[in-house]
Amino acid sequence: MNNTIFTFPKPENEPVLGYKPGSPERREIRKALDELYKKTTTICPIICGKEVKTAEMGEIVMPTENKHVLAKYYKVGEKEVKAAIAASMKAHEEWANTPWIERASVMLKIATLISGKYRYLINAATMLGQGKTTMQAEIDSACELVDFLRYNAFYASQIYSDQPCSDKGTLNYVTYRPLEGFVFAITPFNFTSIASNLCLSPVLMGNVCIWKPSTTAMLSNYLLMKIYKEAGLPDGVVNFLPGSGSLIGKVAFADENLAGVHFTGSTGTFNSFWKSIGDNIANYRTYPKIVGETGGKDFIFVHKSANPEQVATAIVRGAFEFQGQKCSAASRAYVPKSMWPKVEKIIGRMLDEIKVGDVRDFSAFVNAVIDEASFDNCMRYINHAKESKDAEIVFGGTGDKSQGWFIQPTVILAKDPKYKSMCEEIFGPIITVYVYEDGKYEETLRLCNETSPYALTGAIFATDRKALSRGAELLKYAAGNIYYNDKPTGAVVGQQPFGGARASGTNDKAGSYLNLIRWTSPQAIKETFDAAYDYKYPFISDAE
Repeated sequence: MNNTIFTFPKPENEPVLGYKPGSPERREIRKALDELYKKTTTICPIICGKEVKTAEMGEIVMPTENKHVLAKYYKVGEKEVKAAIAASMKAHEEWANTPWIERASVMLKIATLISGKYRYLINAATMLGQGKTTMQAEIDSACELVDFLRYNAFYASQIYSDQPCSDKGTLNYVTYRPLEGFVFAITPFNFTSIASNLCLSPVLMGNVCIWKPSTTAMLSNYLLMKIYKEAGLPDGVVNFLPGSGSLIGKVAFADENLAGVHFTGSTGTFNSFWKSIGDNIANYRTYPKIVGETGGKDFIFVHKSANPEQVATAIVRGAFEFQGQKCSAASRAYVPKSMWPKVEKIIGRMLDEIKVGDVRDFSAFVNAVIDEASFDNCMRYINHAKESKDAEIVFGGTGDKSQGWFIQPTVILAKDPKYKSMCEEIFGPIITVYVYEDGKYEETLRLCNETSPYALTGAIFATDRKALSRGAELLKYAAGNIYYNDKPTGAVVGQQPFGGARASGTNDKAGSYLNLIRWTSPQAIKETFDAAYDYKYPFISDAE
């Protein structure tokens, strides 16, 4: 029996490799890209550690080369979903009783494999399958993924060591049990790291999981399952279910053992989960914990004291990296009238230099959006702006889906602060700018706060400290993550715990103890060393 009391030290963030010309990492990523591009990977559901073939198959193509099939995958049916739930519940007791230090060891082994042996393969899968540049993949599928695993072990040790005090004659302590049932993880296409964390943060805390991966992130997610197995994660602790989200959800939400939902995706989908859980609430053994990070309409708010070059850079990077397909991407900006001409000029100069192209072209800053539905949605907003009297296209405004789903980085100038693209989430390389009168700073701050139902991220640019503080005060409920003089995207695990409220989710802060604590069911235990022998208390007496 291991009775060691161990606390993980606070880790350092995984270093981001630069991929400069001639560097070893540039050569290695080229090899990995060629390896995955030249073959068609077959992806199977994985239930209790075994790959399962089904009757129905689908195809996965590259966003930047939409005729090229990267992978084919088997889709689960109702039978497979029920089998996965059964496998999870079978694995539950043994995994829950596994000492937490051993569970953490598996997580750290996964981190070691991804930071080293599989770094370039997982990055290449993210690039080809999800349309990321080398740098965006490196930050996501290598560094952030590893950071989640290492920091979660650190935060878990903090949680487990948080214990109550004891009086003389008693011993008090808290056990942090896993949830009584399985966790249903529904993961997005845009971050391989988030897909991993939605599964493994509950698993670290002793839970079991059924995993519905995004179809457009299937290749990288399938590789993750292989890595989990190699690292020693027991069969059945995570079960991998490609296929229809509505079918999988229908079975999962109806099962009495549903104990939690861990989700990143659209607000509409998350709302439907709440309804399904509410409709089935009488059937569950326990109230399911619902954790979700959803949409965003993230802002850059500029005061007249700001630096125009910094503002322009934040707009270009914040809106157009990864084609704006981040929940935190900048998608609306408020710029004072006196500054807009200079900011517009700098943005134009940058966009003249930016190349839109294939992920294997390392000179491209912008790639393709994830699929045809996303392309068509973005073009509807662009075409609406072209036809509207309340907006105009300043830069970009064109798209081509003949070879890949490419859209030029687009800046819309809105004359109406409540114009369609100032309010609605688009999830593409489009940002809308509203130019306000310099003297209406506070009035426009209030407008920003009221314009969108979301509250995920935002940025305030000002060198005037009083203006910065006032902006933060008026926008305190408009964003779960606020940035001073920086783009509103790029949260780092251990530095900026991530999540928002309002229509942006439950704000349970991935990358901190606040998320992990949700996957526990604490039990307080009191032991009395000399128990009472009589019911009477001293006050019970006729005497005065």
